[in-house]
Amino acid sequence: MAQTAPAVFAPDLVAKIAEKARLLKIHSMRMTTAAGSGHPTSCLSCAELMAGTFFHAMHFDAAHPDAAENDRFVMSKGHAAPILYAALAEAGVFPVGRLLTLRQFGSELEGHPTPRIPGVDAATGSLGQGLSVGLGLALGARLEKRPIHVYVMMGDGEMAEGNVWEAAALAAHDNVNNLIAIADVNSLGQSQRTMYSHDAEVYERKFQSQGWQTEVIDGHDVPSVLAALDRAKKATAPYAIIARTVKGHGVSFAADKEGWHGKAFSAQELERALAEFGNVPPAPPVDTRSYARPIPEPKTDFPAPAAPDYKLGQMAATRESFGVGLAKLGAVLPQAVALDGDVQNSTFTETFRKAFPDRFFQGFIAEQNMIAAAVGFSARAFTPFAATFACFLGRAFDQTRMAGISRSHIKLAGSHCGVSIGEDGPSQMALEDLAAMRAVPGSTVLYPCDGVSAERMVEIVARQSGIGYIRTTRPKTPVIYPNDEAFPVPGFKVVRRSDKDVAAIVGAGITLHEALKAADELQKQGVAVRVIDLYCVKPIDGAALGAEVKAAKGKLAVVEDHYPEGGLGEAVFTALSTSGVALAGAKHLAVPRVPHSGKEAELLDAFGISVQKIVEAVRALL
Repeated sequence: MAQTAPAVFAPDLVAKIAEKARLLKIHSMRMTTAAGSGHPTSCLSCAELMAGTFFHAMHFDAAHPDAAENDRFVMSKGHAAPILYAALAEAGVFPVGRLLTLRQFGSELEGHPTPRIPGVDAATGSLGQGLSVGLGLALGARLEKRPIHVYVMMGDGEMAEGNVWEAAALAAHDNVNNLIAIADVNSLGQSQRTMYSHDAEVYERKFQSQGWQTEVIDGHDVPSVLAALDRAKKATAPYAIIARTVKGHGVSFAADKEGWHGKAFSAQELERALAEFGNVPPAPPVDTRSYARPIPEPKTDFPAPAAPDYKLGQMAATRESFGVGLAKLGAVLPQAVALDGDVQNSTFTETFRKAFPDRFFQGFIAEQNMIAAAVGFSARAFTPFAATFACFLGRAFDQTRMAGISRSHIKLAGSHCGVSIGEDGPSQMALEDLAAMRAVPGSTVLYPCDGVSAERMVEIVARQSGIGYIRTTRPKTPVIYPNDEAFPVPGFKVVRRSDKDVAAIVGAGITLHEALKAADELQKQGVAVRVIDLYCVKPIDGAALGAEVKAAKGKLAVVEDHYPEGGLGEAVFTALSTSGVALAGAKHLAVPRVPHSGKEAELLDAFGISVQKIVEAVRALL
């Protein structure tokens, strides 16, 4: 409920915070005008909130802005990056003169925040994700038993995003009382008034309905801001401060007026605006030194997990072996955590949960929140594995994309891929996931075909920088690799070869086994083929792969349980072309249209990726 701030703050403290807010406004206007672009009015609305948070509430060592003992701050309304940079500069993280390099090519102070900036844990700017990142940071701190608070600044416009309420629900369910949301309700979006305009009580009721403690304040009244922040730190549940503010506050010609979103003031407009702020300090000289920090690398110096324990020919589902491998990883890597979208008995993260219940986090059916929370865990030096059906990861592609921009080291596992899942039908069949995951910069995309490779790939992605994706299969498949087999990245395995090979077949996962059966059938017909397991879909060593194809007369069939666009085939043909490998003939077998329910074998055949279809494709190349 709304509360009135008691008059308990010393006048000099109130004056100090008010002056910091004034300086933050001045910096924000100056730097956006210097850049010729940006969002100064979105900064002006939250200046008192930022000043109160950074210079009163937060425990923050500016000399060590990324220290684990610091409170954390997430600027979810990432377009207000200038005022975040201004707060970091005023705190002493870097000189104020650096602010005037905003949005320049050589500056770490980009248009929206990224972790290249000291004190920033995740890239923001795609709205609605910051509360989830903050939730991951807060849960990670709780797991570390560190008494820190995480502050998330949100705009009212982004609170139309469902991701916000996924995060709010889980934060309350898990009683994450070290998470503080600050809602800057300035009433103006980009193109019109926000959904509820200045009706802050609507947002308060929404947070309360999820189980948060809340209060509504005047976001420009410094004592009210300080009092709310103090109460939030003592809360017994996640706390939401809903602040009524004015976009463009303090500038008469822009305050609460439409048409100013994303518009920097001209030099003349800046002069008019600054005249309304009293005694304005002179602009500092531009600081041309970079203060960018290197992106932290994942922990890779952990011991090897226990080896796989299978017999050749044993039937095992790679999704189940993934769970076994994850539990083995957890035994040697205390930083490993698992998140799951209410399918733990299908992805088999339940194996990890049973071994390490304190490091397992149920995300429920809220994939966007799950992925963005994993980014928060990664920022606290955990190695998070987030798992669900691969098709549902599509809901969270933007969160995955932003994780890539954050250079985050999150690991994803997608089960139930392709038509091979059978009767559940196309809504459950991931047929686009390889294209999506390949498109993320710096990603590693792995596709195991048996239990041994699935277990090994858990360790592999844990040791890789960036986003790692493991695509697992629902049906059981025979184990074809010995338990001590290694799977380098990039890499592939030639699982069938002879000196008489007249074509090569590249498959992965379920289609690798179809390719092996096709090779047996072709052998009966007097045709020898090379069979390649492209377990590493990204990156690909095109030259090495091309050498194997050349040895098979330069003729190639690629078969995949995925749509043609962006999957295995395009990865292979692009890698070969980039490496200058010319093919004497090629066939690409993929799922050509929207599938439907049926038995695994009949679906593989109906959609062109069965043994018989592979045989026909190879014979057409001869």
